[in-house]
Amino acid sequence: MLKIGNVTMNNNVVLAPMAGVCNPAFRLIAKEFGCGLVCAEMVSDKAILHGNQRTLEMLFVDEREKPLSLQIFGGDKESLVEAVKFVDQNTNADIIDINMGCPVPKVTKCDAGARWLLDPKKIYEMVSYAADAAKKPVTVKMRIGWDDEHIYAVENAQAVERAGGAAVSVHGRTREQLYTGKANWDILRDVKQAVNIPVIGNGDVFTPEDAKRLLEHTNCDGVMIGRGALGNPWMLYRTVHFLTTGEMLPDPSPKEKIRIAMLHMDRLAELRGERVAVREMRKHLAWYLKGLPDSAAAKNSVMELQSRAEVVSVLEEYVSRVDEILAGEAAGASESGEILVH
Repeated sequence: MLKIGNVTMNNNVVLAPMAGVCNPAFRLIAKEFGCGLVCAEMVSDKAILHGNQRTLEMLFVDEREKPLSLQIFGGDKESLVEAVKFVDQNTNADIIDINMGCPVPKVTKCDAGARWLLDPKKIYEMVSYAADAAKKPVTVKMRIGWDDEHIYAVENAQAVERAGGAAVSVHGRTREQLYTGKANWDILRDVKQAVNIPVIGNGDVFTPEDAKRLLEHTNCDGVMIGRGALGNPWMLYRTVHFLTTGEMLPDPSPKEKIRIAMLHMDRLAELRGERVAVREMRKHLAWYLKGLPDSAAAKNSVMELQSRAEVVSVLEEYVSRVDEILAGEAAGASESGEILVH
């Protein structure tokens, strides 16, 4: 169980707020695959206040996704607080999250995202104003530090707690690392020991076993899964099941992966229209196909397609071909007395 403020989750597995990924179509699949909390991709405080139509659409929450956290980024106190008030009063999100971990230059140049990591005093000031302005719980997603010389994870988390933050999620990398190198779980453990609010650990969780190791190593209250769920919502389901029962469920079949990929695309089409959905799904389809046998040609094909019908044709042909390959392998193994596990 994971509880943030007055919001209680069914379990402690959390989908990370990934830009360009965590739209309602994918979030709903994550929720259906058992995720305790799903987080929306970050939105700009100033874009919210300017009434940007695309941004306001990103604040949409399907009731089936709840509990859900909406994430805001910004570096200016006044606009951040006003955006928090807007989200608090005008959306049905359960939690408001403030981004202080995004490493991309266009965000940090605005004194937002990971730039906050250099100043615990600013964190305290910004979070205290935001927490006072909202009825919903306010949380923070951060990295352990700016670079190896500026790691203030403990001080920053303590500032969040003193300011009234309801929880903190910590990615075990610095801003300078981006997504390279190894996540430092030792610092996640230090943060957990230093505060009393819930701490959600993030970084290098690609298997259910990784999730269990992170929780055991750090004693964190929850585990956040990001890149490990790309094209692979089964990672969420298998992790919840493994943490709950100790049983490791098998990977999905190619046919099942393609079925969910098409569900994902159809839901995206409902939100954005077919043409936009097909274009946006290209990267997702590459992720769904990753690691599947003989998938290179299908991956290359979907990158050029423009319509749902074309995508369906390519993927159905691929699944048919793979089924034949697997059936042939199974027949060959049976003749030789081997046991095949897929």
